[in-house]
Amino acid sequence: MTAKQTVTDVLIVGAGPTGLLLAGDLATAGVRVTVLEKRGSESNLTRAFAVHARTLEMLDARGLADELIATGVPLGSLRLFDRLRVDLGSLPTRFPFVLITPQSNTERLLQERALKAGATILRGAEVTGLRQDAEGVTIETLPHPPGGETPMDGATVTHRARYAVGTDGVHSTVRDLLGIPFPGESVVNSVVLADVRLERAPDEVITVGATEDGFAFLAPFGDGWYRVIAWDRHDQHPDGTPPSLDRIAEITRGTLGEDYGLHDARWSSTFHSDERQAPNYRSGRVFLAGDAAHCHSPAGGQGMNTGLQDAANLSWKLTAAVRGWATDALLDTYQTERHPVGKMVLRSSGALVRLALAHSAPTRALRGALTTVAEHLDLVAERGAKMVSGIGIKYAAPKDAHPLVGRRVPDLRLTGLEQPQEGGPTAPERLYEALRAGKFVLVSNDELSAAAPWADRVVTAAPADPHGKLRDTVLLIRPDGYAAWAAVDPGRGELRTALAQWLGAPADA
Repeated sequence: MTAKQTVTDVLIVGAGPTGLLLAGDLATAGVRVTVLEKRGSESNLTRAFAVHARTLEMLDARGLADELIATGVPLGSLRLFDRLRVDLGSLPTRFPFVLITPQSNTERLLQERALKAGATILRGAEVTGLRQDAEGVTIETLPHPPGGETPMDGATVTHRARYAVGTDGVHSTVRDLLGIPFPGESVVNSVVLADVRLERAPDEVITVGATEDGFAFLAPFGDGWYRVIAWDRHDQHPDGTPPSLDRIAEITRGTLGEDYGLHDARWSSTFHSDERQAPNYRSGRVFLAGDAAHCHSPAGGQGMNTGLQDAANLSWKLTAAVRGWATDALLDTYQTERHPVGKMVLRSSGALVRLALAHSAPTRALRGALTTVAEHLDLVAERGAKMVSGIGIKYAAPKDAHPLVGRRVPDLRLTGLEQPQEGGPTAPERLYEALRAGKFVLVSNDELSAAAPWADRVVTAAPADPHGKLRDTVLLIRPDGYAAWAAVDPGRGELRTALAQWLGAPADA
């Protein structure tokens, strides 16, 4: 017997970073959204520590970047294979670094934003069924007590929405219920995780090392505790096996040269790292994002970042679909844009971990050669930095499109933005401040009035330097910061056609 039914616009399964960013975006846009989370309380497990430049730009477009930066430590470079440093300081962004902060800090800010915007988060809700039809999606859940693994006795709760998104991790129930395969393989088995204290703080914020027998990684929580991730090729155990403190110290010492006086482990376990990707991120009215769609090795720290960028790509498209501004073809672009990115990250992070753990002499020689080449070729190093940071990600564009289309737009200085009400915040002066409205941004020295019929969906502004690179270019920027359309000195009719293509029929139509 069904005890209760809820109705909303979008259901999100999973209250991790990906699901929370998506929920915050949808709620900010006025879309009714409910998040279903199996955990009865927030988890204290943090696996991600790196927040890369492109993700910080996404968070800046939501007013969260500066607050998150205050919780961590910015690093201007990453060290790989002991010898190679990836310099991030020259990246063309307001955030030329990687921010080291526990994933829990990112989740906290995203959850606060989502709740403030009006999202509903239901914890202790285990998904047990999913079906969809031409009008929407129905998800069934069983309630869990706070902190409980076993469902409570009681009736199933039914949730109804127009669309649903599975952001429920590597072991996604949504993906399984849809019957979407998750092909791939385990890259590293018997990886040790533990939260420990140290008698001596390492010289660097992130301490990482690899030998042919294993690797170790140390990162601070910022409160005196450290996360250690370690692996020994010759000491393999099943998932969930808690390693002894002495064994953790032994692996760390063998890889890093010392164990820094590791002591007082408050938690430890063993897991395996997979490389997997769903072939389809969409099945009808249901989508997959984050680890539910792709998982990869921790090398480069790109996992959480890729998921957050999935959410930023999908949120405005779902908003347009719910509002009736977009055709179904726009929702299909989530697959065509994000699946190649997931594949690229899977390949690049996999190559990094395989080189780092090279066991054979030929592979170790290849690693040394590649390291030497990258150290001496600026172009290779620059491409590596853009790949890892996400700054270099771009989406496919039509053959006859302007060169900017599909590319990330940097944080342009703007003028002419609408002034806020008296006593409110100052008018935005940067593109990523203007994007906080969750709308498109039209940048042009002329013809801005052509966008008036779409005022509920687009913000208009002029470049602060009217004689700069954009002096004759009209640029339409998507809510996720990528160029949707651009043209040099277009006619008013051409501009209105482009606006209709991306924003749908105007409100007065």
